[in-house]
Amino acid sequence: MDRYRAEPGHLMTDTLKAEPGPRTRTGLTPRQRRNFGVGGQYVALVAVVVIAIAVVDWSRIQDNFFNPDMLGKVWPELFTIGLVNTVIYTVSGYALGFFLGLLIAVMRLSSLRLNRLLAHGYIEIFRGVPALLVFLILAFGLPIAMPDRELPFPPYGTVALALGLVSAAYMAETFRAGIQAVPKGQIEAARSLGMSAPRAMVTIVLPQAIRIVIPPLTNELILLFKDSSLVFAIGITAGTADLSKIGNDLATEHSNSTPFVLAGLTYLLITVPLGYVVRRLEARQAKAR
Repeated sequence: MDRYRAEPGHLMTDTLKAEPGPRTRTGLTPRQRRNFGVGGQYVALVAVVVIAIAVVDWSRIQDNFFNPDMLGKVWPELFTIGLVNTVIYTVSGYALGFFLGLLIAVMRLSSLRLNRLLAHGYIEIFRGVPALLVFLILAFGLPIAMPDRELPFPPYGTVALALGLVSAAYMAETFRAGIQAVPKGQIEAARSLGMSAPRAMVTIVLPQAIRIVIPPLTNELILLFKDSSLVFAIGITAGTADLSKIGNDLATEHSNSTPFVLAGLTYLLITVPLGYVVRRLEARQAKAR
């Protein structure tokens, strides 16, 4: 054992001196490597822009996608018919999905097994089935199954029901997460004061849960606004067409793609402000927490 002994601190000092410090292969600092990476991204972006300017026929793109002469021909119809119908479809479908999704979320958390099974089955079905298929079933399958009955105010009733059924499945999961985020101590306190379970849910839990899930619910409104374009599948008339349908019809009529671009810009007029609202609400909730 004496052969391994050394003066106190002698062996440790020699070992530390013998081991070299960490070095990189390039000899660059982390900041220099980061600057090189950022610079490479800018160079790649400039290269893509230069190639696009050199290769693309911009005059032809302007004539077919940004023709100012088409603006006066298609813009009024997009706003007076397409945008109005799209808003009606979205708001009606969202209202139905909101209340139905809230009911399904409460059933999903129910102590009764049957309610949980029904809610779970509904969510899995309408989240797994394409929304387009729901539109087709309601528009063409329902009249065959019930020939003496039809939905009120066609096609508005059909679109509202289709969008509401699909969005309710997603909103139910959002509401369920919000309800579970409310501290259980508040429910126990309400029950200790003599409140029944339904009254505690309605007056204590749900208002807080809805406040928590406002940002994701606003995101669902944006998605529903775009999903309203599926109305084309049920054979609508010119007076009940949405933005995408009118844009397609006008593009075909004038043999020009400018109506598509204008329809897209009209969608952005709604979705971009809503996206800003979502970010503000999320920031406010984060600050409150």
